Amino acid sequence: MKKNIVLFVLFVLPIVAYLFFASGVNSFTKLPVITPKVADFGNWKSLKNEKVSLDNKITILGFSGSNLLKNRGNYFNLNEKIYQRYHTFKDLQFVVVCPLGTEEQAKSLIDVLKGFTDVSQWHFVFASPEDINAYYSQLNLVGKLDKDLGTPNVYILDKERNLRGRKEKKGYKEGYSTFHPAELSNEMLDDFKVILYEYRAALKKNHNATKKL
Repeated sequence: MKKNIVLFVLFVLPIVAYLFFASGVNSFTKLPVITPKVADFGNWKSLKNEKVSLDNKITILGFSGSNLLKNRGNYFNLNEKIYQRYHTFKDLQFVVVCPLGTEEQAKSLIDVLKGFTDVSQWHFVFASPEDINAYYSQLNLVGKLDKDLGTPNVYILDKERNLRGRKEKKGYKEGYSTFHPAELSNEMLDDFKVILYEYRAALKKNHNATKKL
C-alpha cells in the first residue's frame, strides 16, 4: 500500500499538477490593454510607397529614430527572437515608424535582412518629426522618444488597435527592449503568445473567423 502511495506521489501527482496549471494559465490569462484604440497611420507611405494600416493586424510597432543603421542590432535581435518564428502568420506585421529622410537607411537594413529572412512582413513607414511626436504622444506611454525620435522599445498592438502589455505595479510593461535579447525571449515572447492564444481561442468559438493565425 505504501509503495503505491509513493509511486502516485512521485509520478502521477506531478503530471496532474502540470496539466492543471498549463490549462489554467492558457484559459484565464489575458494581456491587459495599456492604451485603447490608438490612431492608425493615415497616409504615411512605406518603402514600397504603399499605405500601411494597423486595422485587422497584430502589429509589433517600433520607432527607429534618425540613426536607424546605428541601432540596426536592435532589429536583428527582434528579427531573430520574434519575427523569424512567427512571420508566416498572415495577420501579423512588424512596423517601424521612421523620420522622413531615413529611407535609404531603411532600405539598407532591409537588404541585409533579406540575406537570411523573408522580409515580407517588415514595414518601414515615414513621417515628419512633428507627426511622429504627435502620434507617439497619443499612445499615452510612460516612456518617451529620444532626441532622434527613436526608442529601443517595441509595442504589441492587437487587431483592434489596442496597445497591450502588463499593468501590475511591480511588473508594469508597456514595451519590450530590442536592445536586450533576453527580454525579447522571455517577457515579450510570453506576452506575444498570450495574444496569439486569444485569437486562436476566438477561432474555435467562431468557425467563420479567419484562420490565418
